[in-house]
Amino acid sequence: MSKTLIRGAKVLGGEPQDVLIDGETITQVGAGLSAEGAEVVEAGGKVLLPGLVDLHTHLREPGREDSETVLTGTRAAASGGYTNVFAMANTFPVADTAGVVEQVWRLGQESGYCDVQPIGAVTVGLEGQKLAELGAMHESAAGVTVFSDDGKCVHDAVIMRRALEYVKAFDGVVAQHAQEPRLTEGAQMNEGVVSAELGLGGWPAVAEESVIARDVLLADHVGSRVHICHLSTAGSVEIVRWAKSRGIRVTAEVTPHHLLLTDELVRSYNPVYKVNPPLRTERDVLALREALADGTIDIVATDHAPHPHEDKDCEWAAAAMGMVGLETALSVVQETMVDTGLLDWAGVADRMSFTPARIGRAESHGRPVSAGEPANLTLVDTAYRGPVDPVGFASRSRNTPYEGRELPGRVTHTWLRGKATLVDGKLT
Repeated sequence: MSKTLIRGAKVLGGEPQDVLIDGETITQVGAGLSAEGAEVVEAGGKVLLPGLVDLHTHLREPGREDSETVLTGTRAAASGGYTNVFAMANTFPVADTAGVVEQVWRLGQESGYCDVQPIGAVTVGLEGQKLAELGAMHESAAGVTVFSDDGKCVHDAVIMRRALEYVKAFDGVVAQHAQEPRLTEGAQMNEGVVSAELGLGGWPAVAEESVIARDVLLADHVGSRVHICHLSTAGSVEIVRWAKSRGIRVTAEVTPHHLLLTDELVRSYNPVYKVNPPLRTERDVLALREALADGTIDIVATDHAPHPHEDKDCEWAAAAMGMVGLETALSVVQETMVDTGLLDWAGVADRMSFTPARIGRAESHGRPVSAGEPANLTLVDTAYRGPVDPVGFASRSRNTPYEGRELPGRVTHTWLRGKATLVDGKLT
């Protein structure tokens, strides 16, 4: 079994320590470690984190391999410091049966760049009419614990209630894409001053907030777990904060782009900024940062949404919604949360590894960096700062809103169960 000695790393941003990996496991953490025959990685004060966990990734396979595949998506994940991603169900065919989720799970095992945990659809075909095979997907080899119709809202309250009741039996969670469809018909961007000036159809905050309010009450009634995908408004923060104060079992995520970008960027009419939910106002951005810092929002999730060039390089109204995010997420979190003093690196580890693993029940991920734990790790050069160049992305798609923008931090190494998937910024 191979050995790796990581020398002089700031574990979770603390004092420099050495970390010894033997095979798939961390065997020692301390000062002045040595190991005969070990490969030595000189960290030089870089920050060592547990491997990141993304609870919201679109890998597109099966059906849209022109956008992304499990292989290219997991390569992008490793490049961004991730060792586990949860793959959304809006594939073709939809991941609404045991057979499809097992296919995605096996593709993840074969790819090898990170673990892939499929998310099962809540309803058949994402159509919101009939519950999918939730129990069968959970009992399958994929062991599905998270269910979502992301891309579409489970808008029927009865269907949502039944789903919450069903997953409660095996401690599953329903991840809701909060978007009241009748309030967002024809919507193109956030409803507000900018949409009015540009003459684009507005996407009101209440379309998100009303669904979240309903669903936390349903979760309370049923006694089940509900997770809010890509929360994006200050009002949504207040609803989740209230629900948590009542002891309701709700968790929530925010995307990196909603922590940094605002609807003012839409003035460019560049479709790279078209996303669901839409970019909101500066007030919303600041509220989201504060909520992530104080724990009202539990995690950062990328909503990595790759699209081929032709689906984005077109007029705004015809463009697909979504942004790639796996390879830039940690840099955006450093810019918005760490460099602003809102979170330290231990807090980042909590929001991007420990807590998403706990929500998704990924037991071998999101573990402490200590002896006896799985060697799922990522090393970050936090002193680096440079422009984002999508030409070098491992993802098959290039629809990033950060092209040419300077961001801090660079993942230099990633280890999956002790095996290096990224070394000196290059995939192995």
